[in-house]
Amino acid sequence: MSRIVMRFTGVGGQGVLLAGEIFAAAKIKAGGYGVKTATYTSQVRGGPTVVDIQLDDEEIWYPYAIDGQIDFMLSVADKSYQLFKNGVREGGTIVVEPNLVSPSEEDRKKWNIVEIPIITIAKEEVGNVITQSVVALAIANTYTKALDEDLLIETMLSKVPAKVHDVNKKAYELGKKYALESMK
Repeated sequence: MSRIVMRFTGVGGQGVLLAGEIFAAAKIKAGGYGVKTATYTSQVRGGPTVVDIQLDDEEIWYPYAIDGQIDFMLSVADKSYQLFKNGVREGGTIVVEPNLVSPSEEDRKKWNIVEIPIITIAKEEVGNVITQSVVALAIANTYTKALDEDLLIETMLSKVPAKVHDVNKKAYELGKKYALESMK
């Protein structure tokens, strides 16, 4: 695998940091290198949040994603989308929550914009809005094929309480299903 660079954006409290942590931990478990670098405002809930994730088989010498080298971005908040979208390489894929993020026509020409209702899936189909980070994790892995799915799920389950394993497995499956449907 060559280097994969991803970015998740949202606002404080939406779980984007957890998704980044899971990707990096799973890559390390697989014997590679994984780095997540998070940026967020001092506002605990509702402030712009971004986490950049680098996964590689080779050692990663610089922990920050370089603008223009990000392959994939997922955004669940418009203010964070607007702030951080320009780091994605031209032609890269950006998955957005269509109820909360509004890409311009110019954005649609520059990037492959995919609309998946991540929060609606978590809230209405999984039945727990907190699982949106796992829905996002599944979408990102389905698009990037960054990691072995079983290893990623195992890592994700190690980061959440046992009592919510079933609901998180369901969230992963739904995220994967929606990602595959959006690729058709």
